[in-house]
Amino acid sequence: MERGSRVRRGRPPTQVELTAEQRSQLQRVAAASTSSQRAAIRAKIVLAAALGEATSSIATRLGVSVDAVSHWRRRFAQAGPAALRDRPRSGRKPTVTPIQRCQIVSVACEPGPQGENGLHGWTLDLLKEALEDRGIIRISRSHLHTILERADLKPHKKRLWLHSPDPDFRQKVAQIVELYLNPPPGATVICVDEKTGMQATERKHPDRPARPGQAGRREFEYVRHGTQALIAAFLVHHGDVLTRCGATRTGDDLEAFMEKVAQRVPGTIHVVWDNLNIHHGERWERFNARHQNRFRFHYTPLHASWVNQVELWFGVLQRRCLQNGSFQSVQNLSMAVAAFVAYWNRQAKHPFRWSFTGFSVAAPPKQTQEGERCAQAI
Repeated sequence: MERGSRVRRGRPPTQVELTAEQRSQLQRVAAASTSSQRAAIRAKIVLAAALGEATSSIATRLGVSVDAVSHWRRRFAQAGPAALRDRPRSGRKPTVTPIQRCQIVSVACEPGPQGENGLHGWTLDLLKEALEDRGIIRISRSHLHTILERADLKPHKKRLWLHSPDPDFRQKVAQIVELYLNPPPGATVICVDEKTGMQATERKHPDRPARPGQAGRREFEYVRHGTQALIAAFLVHHGDVLTRCGATRTGDDLEAFMEKVAQRVPGTIHVVWDNLNIHHGERWERFNARHQNRFRFHYTPLHASWVNQVELWFGVLQRRCLQNGSFQSVQNLSMAVAAFVAYWNRQAKHPFRWSFTGFSVAAPPKQTQEGERCAQAI
C-alpha cells in the first residue's frame, strides 16, 4: 500500500437486537404464506441483521438494494416491530365523501323520471343532472359510472319479470305439475299454444360465415314477405309435436287443429293451455261431445304461460329454424317449419326435463313453503 493512501470506510451498520418474542414474531411473518412479499422481506432483513450478517450480503441474498437493507434495519432499531409497517401516505383527499356515495346510490335506486319532459328511467347523464339539481354533488360522468360500478348498480338496465295475479295460482300449478309427474293411466298429456307473428324475412345480402377470431356477419337489411301463425301441440311424455301453420289464428283455425289432434291421439287427452279467449266457450263443449268427452282442459294461471311445456319447444324452433333463416315467401317459411317438425319427430324428439322451483305440491296449501323444489319431470 502506498504511503499516504487511506482505506475508506462506510458508516457502520446499525446494530439490531431482538427479544425472544420479537424473533418468534418475525419468523412467523417471514414464513407465513399469507404474508405480503414486502412484509416477509422486511422480517428477513431484520432477522439476518440480528444474526450479524453484513448489509451487502443480506442485499445480495434477498435480491434488494443495500439502501433498502440499511433503511429497514435502522427503522427497526429505532422503533421496533411497529416500524416495519407502512407509514400513512399523503395523497389527494377524496372528492366524494362516504355520505355522498350513499346519497348517490340512494338516488340511483329511485325509479327515475316518470314522464317529465317525455323522459322515463335513468341514464348516467340524467342521474348526474339529478344529483346536481338536488345539491348533493357535482360529479363527472366517468366518476359517477365508477361509483355505480363499484356498488354493482345498473339503474339503466331492467330485467323482464312477470307476476301472476291469479288468486288460484297455487292450485292450478299443482294440478298441471301433477299431470306432468303422474299422468292418469292410459291418458295422454299435451301442451297446446300458438306462436303468432312468425315473420318471413329474406336477407338482402348473404351472411358471411365465421372465421378464426371473427364472428359471422349478417347484413341488417331484409325484405318482409308477411307472417304466419303456428299452432302446436307437444306430447309431454313422448316429445312428439303436432302443428298447423297458416295465415291466421282464429277459433276456427284452432278447432280444425284440435280435430287433427283427436284423430292422431287415441284415448283420454289432457290439454294444457293458457287463458286466450279462443280457448274458452261453448265451442269446446260441443267439440268434446263430438269426441265422446275424452278431452280434459286445464288452464295455466294468468300470466304464467311458462308452465306450458310447448313454450320450451317454441324456443327450440326459434333457435334452430327461424333465427338464422332467410325466407323468400310465407310458403317458404311454412315449408321450413314443416321440415323442422318432421326432423324433430323423426330423430330429435325427447321429453323435456322440466322443473318447477316454488311451493311444495305434496303438502296442503297452508303447510307449503315457498322456495322448495316441488317437481321435476323427465
